[in-house]
Amino acid sequence: MHMISVIIPCFNEEEALPVYYEAMTKVMEQMDMAEFELLFVDDGSTDRTLGILKSLNKRDERCRYLSFSRNFGKEAAIYAGLGNAKGDYVAIMDVDLQDPPSLLPKMYEILENEEYDSVATKRSTRTGEPKIRSFLSESFYKFINRISKTEIVNGARDYRLMKRKMVDAVLEMSEYNRFSKGIFQWVGFRTKWLEYENVERAAGETKWSMRKLFLYSLEGITGFSVAPLSLASIAGVLFCLISFLMIVVIVVRTLIWGDPVSGWPSLVCIIFMVGGIQLFCTGIVGQYLSKTYLETKHRPIFILKDSSEDKDGGAL
Repeated sequence: MHMISVIIPCFNEEEALPVYYEAMTKVMEQMDMAEFELLFVDDGSTDRTLGILKSLNKRDERCRYLSFSRNFGKEAAIYAGLGNAKGDYVAIMDVDLQDPPSLLPKMYEILENEEYDSVATKRSTRTGEPKIRSFLSESFYKFINRISKTEIVNGARDYRLMKRKMVDAVLEMSEYNRFSKGIFQWVGFRTKWLEYENVERAAGETKWSMRKLFLYSLEGITGFSVAPLSLASIAGVLFCLISFLMIVVIVVRTLIWGDPVSGWPSLVCIIFMVGGIQLFCTGIVGQYLSKTYLETKHRPIFILKDSSEDKDGGAL
């Protein structure tokens, strides 16, 4: 009998946990052909999340938990879960029920009966999401797919079920700056996509502000494309050509009409524009250098403070 490990990242989810456990229990009862473990990863929560996870662990031996020493982010929680999952199949699922557990039986059936290594999900609609957020998300996917060789599926969720060989491949990518949507695509393997309509949170509030989403998008762009660096180089060459043409125009005009002293306001505007372009290009280079700097420090992706196995803690 196969075991399915379900990784559930949690950050201040005391309201959503009981609702999720109840919904997931029904699915596990339905899927009696497989064994389950629910691996909750507490990402440094400051509410009662850890206490609830300990209660679930005492009540149901299928519930395990990992608890970080502080908030390391969802990407670190996913990586920790993948590294500690014991199952032959591994799923990643949000605790707020925006990833419907009811899809799991179909996902398992596909992997059992068809030649796929992973079944992933994507939203067919963004109903209930603010329009500006939907517009920015759509724009991000269009932009990154234009500049990256790794295709990031529009509307893709982290919710997926994978075979063990794909999980092992993902774990080999132990980079500090992580963008899982890109990593899952980069490692390859055959993936089938299931679409579903957007589902609102069952409880609690979203932890993804516009600022966090923007920073996360930068992780994806800098992690899976060097096109911005090429853009900086192209901008430099372009402005060199413009400057050369301007010099030629000035020399010709001076030889023909003399040297009238005028145009200082426009000159200042040009200087400011060129200076802005230079700072913009320097910022792009700085983003890549900062990522390289963090990678070379070899800091752990997460630090474990507590777990259901009563370990003393550790880091990866």
